[in-house]
Amino acid sequence: MPSHSNSDSSSPHAGSFRIPHIYVILFVFIAIAAVATHFVPAGEFERIPGPEGRITIDPESFQHVEPSPVGVVDFMLAIPNGLMSAGEVVFFTFMIGGMFMVLRRTGIIEIGVDKLTRRFANQSLLMIPVLMTVFALVATIIGTQELALVYVPVILPLMIALRFDSVTAAAVALCATTAGFATGVLNPINTGLGQQLSDLPLYSGFGLRAVAFVIVLAAGIYFVMRYARKVRDNPELSLMAGDASEAEKRATYQHAGDEGALIANTRQKLAALATFAFFGILVYGVLQQGWFMMEMAGLFIVMGIVVGLIAGLSTEAICEGFNKGFRDVLVGAMIAGVARGVAVVLEDGQIMDTLVFGLGNLVGELPTMLSAIGMYFAQLAFNFVVPSGSGQALVTMPIMAPLSDIIGVTRQTAVLAFQLGDGMGNILYPTSGYFMATLAIAGVPWQKWVKFFFPLFCVWVLIALAFLAFAQATQWVG
Repeated sequence: MPSHSNSDSSSPHAGSFRIPHIYVILFVFIAIAAVATHFVPAGEFERIPGPEGRITIDPESFQHVEPSPVGVVDFMLAIPNGLMSAGEVVFFTFMIGGMFMVLRRTGIIEIGVDKLTRRFANQSLLMIPVLMTVFALVATIIGTQELALVYVPVILPLMIALRFDSVTAAAVALCATTAGFATGVLNPINTGLGQQLSDLPLYSGFGLRAVAFVIVLAAGIYFVMRYARKVRDNPELSLMAGDASEAEKRATYQHAGDEGALIANTRQKLAALATFAFFGILVYGVLQQGWFMMEMAGLFIVMGIVVGLIAGLSTEAICEGFNKGFRDVLVGAMIAGVARGVAVVLEDGQIMDTLVFGLGNLVGELPTMLSAIGMYFAQLAFNFVVPSGSGQALVTMPIMAPLSDIIGVTRQTAVLAFQLGDGMGNILYPTSGYFMATLAIAGVPWQKWVKFFFPLFCVWVLIALAFLAFAQATQWVG
């Protein structure tokens, strides 16, 4: 897996604006959060048991507490504490990076890519809607947006070989899973939990959410295909043009089979079968056993070792493969932890609950016709500091659900505002750990991703507002 670069390839001309390094951006956010703890009143809600034993808040229990502003030492510890708090994401990023580097050293990835490239050489663009539809369906049914972390290293070599780029690979995985997760037709993470907290029938409102799924996904597919076609026809138009790691990927995958089709030997065939078996175990674990990042990371360690040995790699080669993979995703893993520092500061300063309480009051003061839209933007804003779907639901929905009764918004609409606001920001905000880790594995700097994704994000926001306006106008109850 080629090394990850965070440099912007565009040349800095006099007077031109250049997005700062992601570390700088996150440090500024942490500093702003720290300063805010000195001015925003501290407050807290009482925590109570919620659905399935999860801890949620009592919306009637908010009270101001003794101020706890973040001092110099706490600020200094924000990033180390953020890394520890995001340890699961950081560790998972390292393990998946190491495992796929070992697979590359076995040669089975190059052989698979060569076969798929020859098979779809004349229909390369069709791979995008097929893959995105599958990824989106999985996300809208089981609610695991984080599977983008698994999809990207699998499809990255194929996208490069088909003469697209790393941004295309990241977009196929991230945009598809987000379209499925955000619309949440049968998603237990946002739709299911949000409806439980709002005392609604589980998965009610299926029809409107299904329509939203189709439209949001269609917009994503069109946008990604348009960009991919442009890159295929003229590689210089790629956002990754001039990036050293991108050149290395193209050299590896676009010319791997120039001297004829690659043929797997017996050990490589057995290693490929073992790889499929491990992915079968992964699917079973996620769907049936509730596995998440730690379990998947552990499986990837075993997978890299076993597949490497079957393919004939020495133990030293396997270890060096893991080391190379660790180095390649180091920046992304660090970003995932550093980003968590924002929430750490807000929690230490005891102003996180104050922000939630304030957002609820702000929405409650809006005109009735704008209330649903206000809920959406409140959820979108809160997603910056709590990019977890279940975490956001447990904190915001106990407030938004009863608030919706007062301001004339149906609870079903309030849940829709939550799931759309939560999902769409997850692949824009640098505070989203799994998202930043996915970009690291793809080798796409956050700054370049923003240039690609922001126009689609704006389209998705308009689609979300249209659905919420319809739900508000019709008093949608599902």
